[in-house]
Amino acid sequence: MANHFDLEEQEQLDQIKHFWNTWGTLISSVLIVVFGAIAAWNGYQYWQNRQASQAAALADAMDSAVASADTARIEQVFADMKSRYGGTVQAGQAGLLSAKALFDAGKLDAAKAELTWLAQNASDDGYKALARLRLAGVLIDEKAYDEAMKQLSGSVPAGFDAAFADRKGDVLALQGKKAEAIAEYERAYKAFEDRVDYRRLVEVKLNALGASVPQQSVAVATSSGGVQ
Repeated sequence: MANHFDLEEQEQLDQIKHFWNTWGTLISSVLIVVFGAIAAWNGYQYWQNRQASQAAALADAMDSAVASADTARIEQVFADMKSRYGGTVQAGQAGLLSAKALFDAGKLDAAKAELTWLAQNASDDGYKALARLRLAGVLIDEKAYDEAMKQLSGSVPAGFDAAFADRKGDVLALQGKKAEAIAEYERAYKAFEDRVDYRRLVEVKLNALGASVPQQSVAVATSSGGVQ
């Protein structure tokens, strides 16, 4: 009986050896890839969390610099943010904050530089769109209308159509292109939801150009009021 079991064990061992000789290299390769991918993913997650944590510390430093109106510190902090954590959400937030503080301090060139970087490099499309809008506003103040219009051209993320159309209307109105300005303001008016207060300002702009709000929007508003 013992010999019978010994033979069975030897047969099983031979089968295992044969299987491993046939498939062992492939199995080892697959396991290396799988465990390597898991290790890489865990490492990437750790790196991202570390980046976010360190970027948050710089974001706090930006808040302090803005609160104290220390423009030199503001520029330094954002320079560090761009070079080390430019791909984080915090960099987008800090960039917008930095640009506003620099603009308020009268450092227009520095503000434009921050906004230009954000418009091109922010990790979030929403921050890119906001940077383009604000950069266009600075350029309008400088009467650089063609440059402002370049920032407002091209595709924009969902939800920004109305704001971009309104800003385009501003540029066109300042250039004396009344018909084109009215068309953009009408587009903005239609795109803004009725409960958005800014819509009233667009209406004022239309009236200033001798135009009224689009009739379609009036009809919809009247119909909605009747139902309520």
